[in-house]
Amino acid sequence: MYTLGINAAFHDSAAVLIKDGQIIAAAEEERFTHIKHGKRPLPFSAYEIPYHAIDYCLKTTDIHLNDIENFAYSFDPELLKKSDDSAAGASIYHDWDELFQTYIELAALQLQDGYPHHLQKRFIGASDIQKKWHYVAHHVAHAASAYYPSPFQKAAIMILDGRGEKVSTSYYLGEGNRMTELGVVCMPHSLGMLYEKITTYLGFLHSSDEYKVMALASYGNPIFMDKFMSAIHLSEDGSYQIDDFNPEEWWGPHRKKDDPFTGLHFDIAHSLQKALETSVLFLVNWLHRHTQTDNLCLAGGVALNCVLNSVIKDNSPFKQVWVQPAAGDAGTALGAALWVDVAYSNADETDRYVREMNHVYWGPSYTDDEVEAFLKWSKVPYKKLDNVARDAANILAQNKIIGWYQGRMEFGPRALGSRSILASPIEAEMQAKLNDIKDREDFRPVAPVVLEEEAGEWFDTASFSPFMLFVYPVKEDKADKIPAVRHVDGTARIQTINRNQHPLYYDLLHEFKNITGVPVLVNTSFNTRGEPIVCTPRDAIECFWTSPFDALVINSFLLEK
Repeated sequence: MYTLGINAAFHDSAAVLIKDGQIIAAAEEERFTHIKHGKRPLPFSAYEIPYHAIDYCLKTTDIHLNDIENFAYSFDPELLKKSDDSAAGASIYHDWDELFQTYIELAALQLQDGYPHHLQKRFIGASDIQKKWHYVAHHVAHAASAYYPSPFQKAAIMILDGRGEKVSTSYYLGEGNRMTELGVVCMPHSLGMLYEKITTYLGFLHSSDEYKVMALASYGNPIFMDKFMSAIHLSEDGSYQIDDFNPEEWWGPHRKKDDPFTGLHFDIAHSLQKALETSVLFLVNWLHRHTQTDNLCLAGGVALNCVLNSVIKDNSPFKQVWVQPAAGDAGTALGAALWVDVAYSNADETDRYVREMNHVYWGPSYTDDEVEAFLKWSKVPYKKLDNVARDAANILAQNKIIGWYQGRMEFGPRALGSRSILASPIEAEMQAKLNDIKDREDFRPVAPVVLEEEAGEWFDTASFSPFMLFVYPVKEDKADKIPAVRHVDGTARIQTINRNQHPLYYDLLHEFKNITGVPVLVNTSFNTRGEPIVCTPRDAIECFWTSPFDALVINSFLLEK
């Protein structure tokens, strides 16, 4: 049974194809259109279906849209209709709610008839989509994405994002193939929206740049912690309320985009981050008391805050914490598909039906023949490598920077060794060099990838962390050996890699260790500022030739400047 999950209501448009509990393909629309996040979360864009991501999913198994038995859309417009006007959060876009809702109600027809002409092969002649269409509540989709592919048979589930239909925070208990809702917090009370508000105040783009605020926080002090906590009212039943306030009344005019950062900005970001950590830890402790389970699953955009995740991991009563690697809205395409797939399966409630998700490599890939054909057509100089891992490691050991393009693309916001820019971590200057190459802010850290079996030797308490969703302190005796990846607060957001996840990437780390004694590389996403991660060979080659890094290792081929 094929189930196609679609996220399109807000941003991070995506599609995921599931067959009998197994992920077949997953991709975000931005990878194909070059529009960051696919689109902005506006009422006027709610009609935009991720046709290119859907086309890719269908292409992986050479099927037509008519071969899909169930369509799962990760937003339920009926929940908006049921909103009491007196209930906070009944409105999403105020005067534009009706337009937004209408677009979502017509999504099935839009998918059936609105596809671009160049994709018509797998869409033309589609029929009866409305009969197979299922709306899945946004937070249910988040929760399903967090629990079903997790390693747990029983777990508490916590969803923190900006908002869904009207819910901002939700709690569930997952047991076997069943999820039970335990409670919700509704708009306008939202920790995610609070973070977005301060993101905007600090001159960043909300619903996009919150991770920059997290990085900025490391440079400040929590001197405004009391201000934030005075506005956040936590309750013993897992609910909370947040007072409406205007940051300009607290700190003066907002920072404009090109203004320099000051100590005030650092302290605001740090205080916000600490207030978030304190609040979420309070809620997590309530959830543990309520569920009495050792396992916690997290999703929602706030769960991409790796510093927060580490606070939960290190300070909550939960023994194991699993975060959906595509925790943002893209992951709701996965969750909606899994929710419907489980519902229509004949699986026993107690037996695992969905396969555990231990990697994210569900996107497009290209064969050597396809890559070489494009290289020849492009008339660029290249050579074929006899030993890709060894030859690339030798280049990296010379302190050169390479684009690394191998295998199926990652699903989710992190580059995890398929579409990465890689470099040696041994020289401290590499962090600034990479930020310059990518035209990024100077305060932004770069992240390390480390051999899984070596992680604990280089990072305190580290073991298995394949999705770059937690930070760990760099061990003091190793700090001077990998200064490029050590953030100002002494931590690093690590990715661990084992051979089962990505053999060639693992071999590259091994070869680099053999040369330098260091089983760590800098890994940042293969893109430049404002652009999505590269997807196709054309994307990779264009990025390489328009950026000042040294080499591109694309499948078995090497391009050098």
